[in-house]
Order: sequence, then C-alpha cells, then structure tokens
Amino acid sequence: MSKRNRIFLSVILLFTLGVAALLYTVSSGLDIRYRESAEETLVDTAYIMAAWIEADASESLIDASRMNHVFDNLYSRRFTAKIYAITKHSVNLRVFVTDSNGTVVYDSKGEKTGEDFRAWHDIHMTLSGQYGARTTRTDENDPKSSVMYVAAPIHDSNNQIIGAVSVGKAVSSQHELITSAQQKLVNVGLITLMAFLILLIVITVWLASPTQLTRDIVQVFKQEKLTHPVRILRRLRTIFKSAFLDMRDAMAGRSYTEEYVQALTHELKSPLTTIRGAAELLREPMAETQKIRFADNIHHQALRLQELADRLLELSSLEKRHTLDEANPVSMVGLTQELMQALAPMAERKKIKLELIAQEDITVMGDAFLLQRALTNLLANALDFSPPDSVITTQIETQGKQCVISIRDHGQGIPEYALDRIFEKFYSLRRPDSGQKSTGLGLPFVREIAHLHGGEIVLANHAQGGAIARLTLPKISNT
Repeated sequence: MSKRNRIFLSVILLFTLGVAALLYTVSSGLDIRYRESAEETLVDTAYIMAAWIEADASESLIDASRMNHVFDNLYSRRFTAKIYAITKHSVNLRVFVTDSNGTVVYDSKGEKTGEDFRAWHDIHMTLSGQYGARTTRTDENDPKSSVMYVAAPIHDSNNQIIGAVSVGKAVSSQHELITSAQQKLVNVGLITLMAFLILLIVITVWLASPTQLTRDIVQVFKQEKLTHPVRILRRLRTIFKSAFLDMRDAMAGRSYTEEYVQALTHELKSPLTTIRGAAELLREPMAETQKIRFADNIHHQALRLQELADRLLELSSLEKRHTLDEANPVSMVGLTQELMQALAPMAERKKIKLELIAQEDITVMGDAFLLQRALTNLLANALDFSPPDSVITTQIETQGKQCVISIRDHGQGIPEYALDRIFEKFYSLRRPDSGQKSTGLGLPFVREIAHLHGGEIVLANHAQGGAIARLTLPKISNT
C-alpha cells in the first residue's frame, strides 16, 4: 500500500476508532444508568406502599388484607402503554410485606407467605433502620431472571419499625429499553461516521479543485443532455472517483510529493550516469569506432530521458482530468485490428503471431485516441515479454454490460513479488531479451485511461502460463 493511501486511511481509522470508543463507553454504562433509574423509582414505590400499610396498621399489627384484592385486580388488568419504542401491557411489580421479625405476612403472588426473610439483605437492612436493596435471581443458572428489590420500613404511631415492605421488579423488563437505546447509539455512530466521510470528501474535493470539478459536471450534462441517465450516472461516478483520489493526494500532501520525487530521481540517475560516463570517456583519445559507440550510448540514453519526460507529462495531464473532454462511440474490434496491423512488423521480427478473437463488434463510449494508447501499451508489453515463435491472443467479448478486452501472452508470467506493484509509477521489470527496463509509466497510464472511461484494468498470471491483461469498459448498444 502506498504512503498516501496509508495516511488517508489513518485519518479515517482514527476517527472511526474514536467514535467506536465513545459509543462503547456510553453503551457499556447504559445498563447501570437504567438500573439506577429503576431503583430510584422502586424507592418511591416502596415508601408509598409503606405509607399505605401504615394507614391500615393497628398499633403494632400490620393489616395487609386490603392488598389482596388490590393486587389481584392489578395483575388481571390489561392495558396498552406506549413508552417510546416499548409497549407495556401489564404490571410486573412484586410486593412482600414482613413483620418486625422478617416473617412474610403478605406476598402479592401468594407464594412466600410465612417464610423467614430476615437473611435477605433488603429486609435485614431495613429492619435495622438502614437503606435496604438487593438483586436476586429466581433461577440461579439464568442471569436474565434477576429481580431488583428495594425495601422501606413500616412504622407504628410511635415511629417504631414494625415491619418492612419490599417492592421488586424484574431486571429483564429493562432489557428492551437498554437494547433499543444501544441500537440507537449504534445508528447515531454510523450516521456520524458517514456524515464525516461525506463532509470530508465534499469539503476537501471542493477545496482541492472546485473549478475543475464544477466544469466537469457541467460538461457531462451538456454532452449527454439528460437523454442517457445511466451514462450520466456512470460518468459522474468516474468524476467523483477521480476527485476522491485528488482529495486523498491532497491529504497526503508533502509525503506524496516526496515519494513521487524520490521515484523520479531514481529513474533519472541511471541514464544520467551513463551519459556522464560516456561524455568523460569521449574526452580521452580513442578509436573512431569507440567514439561512435559512446556517442550512440549518449543518444540512446537521451532518448530514454525524453521518453520518460513525455510519458510523465502525459500521465500528469491525464491524472488531472476527471472526465473525457469528448466521448464518442468507438468500435473496439476495429480499433484493435488497426493496432495489430501497426504492430505486425514488430511481431514479425520476433516471430510472434498476433491473434484476434471476437464474435461480434462491441462499441464503447469514449476517446478513441486514449483507448488506442491504452491497447498499444498492453500489446507492446505482451510483445516485450513473449518468447519467439509464440502467440499473443487478444479476445474481445461481452460480459453483462461490460466490454472485456483480454490480451494474453505465453511468456514467463509476472513474478510473485511484482504482482502488487506492477501499476506503481516507475516500477518496471527487465525485458527477457534485452535485460532493460521501461519507464514504468505505461501501465499507470493505462489504468488512468481505464478509470477515465469508467472501467478497470487487471494484470495477472494465466493459469496455463504467461500473463493476461483484462481491460473492462462499459459498453453501449450498437447502432
């Protein structure tokens, strides 16, 4: 991965991790916050119940008889209460009333009457004059069966504690609320992240090239005139993809520039060293044949520098474009046949056969000159790495809505270490016959042309030997 990609992804990753950490912190505390809120409500309820029982108590005797009718009626009652995203249909409180010894004199469910509750923390603490609460599982093996209890003291007319009332509520009743809140938090986090990315892209792209971007968008609508919505969307996607790459480069800033300059400097050093060495040797007395050989070396390296400069200018100009200046229907079969005829003399010198397979003519919308340059680069590469007496097969076919141009050679293929780098600027492999490298700008040039046309280029090893390049372009119907 290039340094500029790492810088850009680091910014996105840091923001994502920050949002994730914040959401995790808030989400993990939701259960505690809801329990605190539920316990506070249970405290109020317990003291209300205690005041009610105190009103019915006779001196030191607790009378809970009226509660039977009340709770039987309460448990049988059905209603609909819409609490935000949760709908409640029944009351799920449980009430225990004990005397001063901790013996249960009333159970709203009628199951624990007469049992000794002095060992339970809520009853024990409350009868001792302190705040009492507990959370207990009804099933020891099921953590979701926990019930939260809060107790309040029952006083007689002399303000002496004559018993306790404990109000319980299942913790599971809060689960839906907690789950709903956590889901909302996740949604907010995702929306925040998407908004950040969109805002980052829009602002940075507009700051990087507002005039060019606006001009490209206007040009697309002017050329298509709203008659081809699918084609408009495809070209707009290409524009924004290119703008996104510009934004990424702008974020990488100086690091990307240094990386580019270092690679260029490395490519310039080799021919310049050769020219300098030959020039110094020409100052020495030597035979005429040697002078001619060194002069040829200087001329060859000068041509190499010229080719490097020309290719670099072409690539730089292409990278600045977000859309085609003019798009016209291009016959890919006809274009490929012209190129194969032009490259036939080179192929004959190497005793290589150029073969074209096409069942039908396929038309794409694009720039014929740029597409010609892209195919020329791919075919020239195949010729450079093909052994004598071999075949280079170019196949043009339709796959869905795409036109796929496959160019396969029968050379040694691409080394494993080079597969991830073949589209890097200035990266090149030595040619088998000459041992020399190219400028390393041909394949990046092809990739820019493919992206400009809304397509893609892939170069890989063929399963049966050699390498295969696949150029994919959106096709249009033949007219």
